[in-house]
Amino acid sequence: MAGKVTNFSDLIQRVAASCLLHPLAAGRHGSGENRVGDDDDEYELSEEHEDEEEEEEERESEEEEKESLKAWEGMNEEVRVERVVEMERLMNEVFDTVSGMKRAYASLQEAHCPWDPEKMRVADVAVVGELRKLGVLRERFRRTTSLTGGSTRRKSRGRGRGSGVATVREVVAPYEAAVEELKREVKLREVEVENLKEKLRTVAVSSLSLTGTNGKKGSSRSHYSKRKVVSAPQGQGPAPEVFETTMKQVKDASKSFTMLLLSLMRSAHWDIAAAVRSIEAAANATDDLTSTTATIAACSVVATQHAKYALESYICRKVFQGFDHETFYMDGSLSSLLNPDQYRRDCFTQYRDMKAMDPSELLGIMPTCHFGKFCSKKYLAVVHPKMEESLFGDLEQRRQVLAGNHPRSQFYGEFLMLTKAVWLLHLLAFSLDPAPSQFEASRGAEFHPQYMESVVKFPGGRVPAGQIVGFPVSPGFKLGNGSVIRARVYLVART
Repeated sequence: MAGKVTNFSDLIQRVAASCLLHPLAAGRHGSGENRVGDDDDEYELSEEHEDEEEEEEERESEEEEKESLKAWEGMNEEVRVERVVEMERLMNEVFDTVSGMKRAYASLQEAHCPWDPEKMRVADVAVVGELRKLGVLRERFRRTTSLTGGSTRRKSRGRGRGSGVATVREVVAPYEAAVEELKREVKLREVEVENLKEKLRTVAVSSLSLTGTNGKKGSSRSHYSKRKVVSAPQGQGPAPEVFETTMKQVKDASKSFTMLLLSLMRSAHWDIAAAVRSIEAAANATDDLTSTTATIAACSVVATQHAKYALESYICRKVFQGFDHETFYMDGSLSSLLNPDQYRRDCFTQYRDMKAMDPSELLGIMPTCHFGKFCSKKYLAVVHPKMEESLFGDLEQRRQVLAGNHPRSQFYGEFLMLTKAVWLLHLLAFSLDPAPSQFEASRGAEFHPQYMESVVKFPGGRVPAGQIVGFPVSPGFKLGNGSVIRARVYLVART
């Protein structure tokens, strides 16, 4: 029994000594080149006597075990029981302190994400407090083992030069570790600062491009636009091919939003056929009065599986309304007439700055810019209050839009993808010289494959004879280079 207690005490003492000396040896090799004077002499002396100290330590360890055993056997039973109880109490406190330090460190990690400075400060204080408790327990352990006589020779050896070196290392090591940690934090902060600067530059470019201001701000925006255009390589200016590509994006976005809206209507148990008839009736009211009765009758029937085309026609008609004006008639600006060259350059600069941006993120930064006002206006035009209440159960999104904000819902996000594509197409239209001319097929018109594209695919890929326009789905454009972007139409048989 006595031998086991002595070995256990000596084992703890060895582990404690190893923990103290091990990082210092690594620190010596890592930072030896930066030390001069007395420190270099001490480290070199320590290296020369390292092997001798290990051999001496082994001999002394054996002698200490014998002395500890003698001291332990020399105690009476009550003292030995008291020592065992004290050691058990000390080890329990060590385990409790280590557990507390683990909990405090876990809290410190949680404070980093999300970033909470106050919680981090409290957790840091807790970690330091637990480490100090461990230091106190270490000293208690040393005093306890010294009473058993097991560290007599170690104390005498500690008076020598090697003990002084170990003490210096023990004091310096925590500061060296702290300095390295601070250096790493400084590097991380520098990287974070550079990232924030880059984001700030991006926001500044967006602000200059998308806010139509007057006076000095407008002048600075114009100078910025000129600089951007001049510095752009040749071949990256506005081209009809870019307009055609953007029109394809509008087509894809309108299809995607239409399918989402149609699925929501079906989930809300809408009468799709009645909704299509309502859309057609509203479209008929805006048609030219010269439309024939036969034409109107022919386009009043839409196949059930083609309801999506009627809904897409309604959406495109609302979104493209005002496309011929430089601000969609949101204000009375005449910049394109007063200074057409400068306005074309500004429009293309805005297009380049905005094409890679996420519309939700952009409106989160500048909700009331021209693009934000355009989105709000078109949402209120496309989504009727009764429609929104039927689909979502309330008018929360409409209230946010009326308040000048932009909801973060999936439905509104899909709508923003459509409005962004139309906005980019509009910017390109006003940056091209000559500007594209917009046209739309009228109801009852004969089908012309050069200017029209049927949304319904016919067998063999050819439109049969006797087909007329039931209703237009999306407009077409004729570009300055002579190419034509065909208008999409829904065809019906002539009756």
